Amino acid sequence: MASRKEIGEQIRSARKKLGYTQKTVAERSGVNKTTISEMENGHFTGSFHLFELVLCSVKLQFEVVPKRYQLPNWYEIESLFKEDDE
Repeated sequence: MASRKEIGEQIRSARKKLGYTQKTVAERSGVNKTTISEMENGHFTGSFHLFELVLCSVKLQFEVVPKRYQLPNWYEIESLFKEDDE
């Protein structure tokens, strides 16, 4: 799953490719410009519905995919459990 920051970067990139300002997206989506800024900066923690409105206005959509698990590299395991005092 993409992080909020990654989603925000994709929104910003799509908006700029379309030549839209945040104000334009706000007008097209009905979502406050400040909220769009929060989304683009990865700080938005509000509703899925607002994300959908903004994504739609920049011609993007959410996609649900199976969760991927990433195991640490065998050689990194020791450093993951290393005490800070050492």
